[in-house]
Amino acid sequence: MESSFSFGVILAILASLIIAANALVAMAVLSLIHKNDGVGLCFTLNLAVADTSLGLAISGLVTDQLSSPARPTQKTLCSLRMAFVTSSAAASVLTVMLIAFDRYLAIKQPLRYFQIMNGLTAGACIAGLWLVSYLIGFLPLAVRVFQQTAYKGPCSFFAVFHPRFVLTLSCVGFFPALLLFVFFYCDMLKIASMHSQQIHKTEHAGAPAGAHRPPRTPSDFKAVRTVAILIGSFTLSWTPFLITSIVQVACQECHLYPVLEQYLWLLGVGNSLLNPLIYAYWQKEIRQQFSQMALGMKKGLAAFLPLLSARDGGPQGPRESARHITTISHSELDG
Repeated sequence: MESSFSFGVILAILASLIIAANALVAMAVLSLIHKNDGVGLCFTLNLAVADTSLGLAISGLVTDQLSSPARPTQKTLCSLRMAFVTSSAAASVLTVMLIAFDRYLAIKQPLRYFQIMNGLTAGACIAGLWLVSYLIGFLPLAVRVFQQTAYKGPCSFFAVFHPRFVLTLSCVGFFPALLLFVFFYCDMLKIASMHSQQIHKTEHAGAPAGAHRPPRTPSDFKAVRTVAILIGSFTLSWTPFLITSIVQVACQECHLYPVLEQYLWLLGVGNSLLNPLIYAYWQKEIRQQFSQMALGMKKGLAAFLPLLSARDGGPQGPRESARHITTISHSELDG
């Protein structure tokens, strides 16, 4: 009971952090989309939405972990909850893959990128991504071999889903996709190297650095770096869970469920907290948008507090309140 309660507290904290961090990133990206109307930003927004939905989904498991063992959640309700958790996690992973492919396309086909990846194509990709994610999440409810025969509460992933489900996902989806994106990233590095050599040659030949060059920008290659960190993050987060699940299928006598559910599954879910932190740290546009949002909040607070002080009749006048609020400089905010 004590272990289940501690696990429930950890889930509650993790869910709150995931929701808060991704909601902030979603607000920043929405503002950038309003300014720039970029297709790639729509995929970033979808990643924040997927991670937020995962945080909401796992928050529904908190009550199961904190409730009395004498009143476990029914198997059907637990299966539905874990299906929504799995669907959201799948949407997050698939969105990272979609972002990687989008950057690969922008680097590989810079002249045709905006013809291929327009608003309609991006919308179709996102809609198809969510459809596939829900098919993955609810697959165990339709296929009996992916279900556990006996159910014992509290509600958890392997209380209702058999490790064979994870084995199938790993062999059919995760590891083949990982190999594909290793190829994408190596090809992007090759293009970046050729691009750098081309600039070097034109400069030595006395031609302008921008002559006869495809319109690739430094932001494209910075985005490639961010994508590499995202892929590395979700690989390190989910690979231990997937490999240990495969070991559990191969070794029926091995009782690895406590390690899988209380440690490795949490590590995988924690990837949805890493994603917004990666974007907040590595993406300059999002960092700048956070600074503008913070500046707007500071200005709003500076305008509101004098009114509140004047209404309450406090000793501090409006000018003193405004002067007290505006002590933070722009340079401190940007830092």
